[in-house]
Amino acid sequence: MTAFGTATDPIPSTGALARSAAAHLWPHFSRLSSLAAGEMPVIVRGEGAYIWDANGHRVLDGLAGLFVVQVGHGRAELAEAARKQSEQLAFFPLWSHAHPSAIELAERVAGLAPGDLNRIFFTTGGGEAVESAWKLAKQYFKLVGKPLKHKVISRTTAYHGTTQGALAITGIPSLKQMFEPLVPGGFRAANTNFYRAPEHGDDLVAFGRWAADQIAVAIEAEGPDTVAAVFLEPVQNSGGCFPPPHGYFQRVREICDQYDVLLVSDEVICGFGRTGAMFGAQRYGYQPDIITCAKGLTSGYAPLGAMIVSDRLVEPFLHGTASFAHGYTFGGHPVSTAVAMANLDIFEREDLVGHVDRNAAAFRATLEKLSDLPIVGDVRGDGFFYGIELVKDKATKTSFTDDESERLLRGFMSGALYEAGLYCRADDRGDPVIQLSPPLICEQSHFDEIESILRSVLTEAWARI
Repeated sequence: MTAFGTATDPIPSTGALARSAAAHLWPHFSRLSSLAAGEMPVIVRGEGAYIWDANGHRVLDGLAGLFVVQVGHGRAELAEAARKQSEQLAFFPLWSHAHPSAIELAERVAGLAPGDLNRIFFTTGGGEAVESAWKLAKQYFKLVGKPLKHKVISRTTAYHGTTQGALAITGIPSLKQMFEPLVPGGFRAANTNFYRAPEHGDDLVAFGRWAADQIAVAIEAEGPDTVAAVFLEPVQNSGGCFPPPHGYFQRVREICDQYDVLLVSDEVICGFGRTGAMFGAQRYGYQPDIITCAKGLTSGYAPLGAMIVSDRLVEPFLHGTASFAHGYTFGGHPVSTAVAMANLDIFEREDLVGHVDRNAAAFRATLEKLSDLPIVGDVRGDGFFYGIELVKDKATKTSFTDDESERLLRGFMSGALYEAGLYCRADDRGDPVIQLSPPLICEQSHFDEIESILRSVLTEAWARI
């Protein structure tokens, strides 16, 4: 077995890394054949909005790692926070005990969350937060005398995680087929993809009302006495950034109240400044019963997620012997929570949420310049979170076939964008899109660089078509 030494040692040759990866590494959501072919870049360093691979190639991180690195790469104070906490208390679980950094972070997050979401249940990531929210919804309704309520409604093409429970909430068939049968109880309603809703004409508000009402249709179809929760992202990621039409979430809130169904705002991506507000629920003016979050909570410098819960849902657990028999060994890890506190210090000191809000229009305007390209069908999103849908025929909105998408996205575009100096996501979990989610520290020079690289690669892609 090869040992590569410490962070201060020279980086091994690209060939040695590639051989070791091909022999031992199993990367997530990736084809092992790409390792054997030596096609997978090895990232060795990050600073600000940029990353470098083992060959010294500098790349603009247009996806913030994976919608994660809000404060940018190379923040020494976050590493220092981890070091200090490790020296004081490296680990202790939140099982009938607590430690200061988890207590302090819980209070801080509760202060940032909207309304009465005052109780924080820590996990190690977003999928665990979603899993926790579904389990809590089930137990809550049992405790209040509605034991049949266990089902959840989510939206088509939505991604909510890969554990067996979260995967049942996920609305992407191709991610689920290999792992069926799943946990029963997950059902789907329409998403807010206005670009693919021609029957609604140009009336975005009417479309939003219709899309929200489809949640009521799904609840009625399953029986209101059996539905526990609705899981929605503020801006749906999978499929290519579907923002909510005006009034959409207000109508969803009315529906949830009407049927006594919990509204879960899945903010694993949208939380912590991504949309120009601390939480997407605040950006779009609705009050959820639960927020699930992760990623930006630590800017990825340590693994941490959270379920943020309203006082109403906590109340049945405050009496007698009731207990939420659920948890994770590393949930609320002392080092991770200390890093999160330092990360939120940066948010506050540099006003990163305000920075996104002030620069969101400029980011949109820069990306919308790409609309003159024949391959660009739609540019949509909010804050520092966008999707660019690619089409074969702009006039008819005709998309690419599966084979064409395979050749276009994986066969050419992903590699070409990286070689041109941009890390982003070429995704076909719905219609083919380019997904962008740069660090929240980015400014106009970064926007221009993103647009320039995309223009060059998309122009070449169209020529190949």
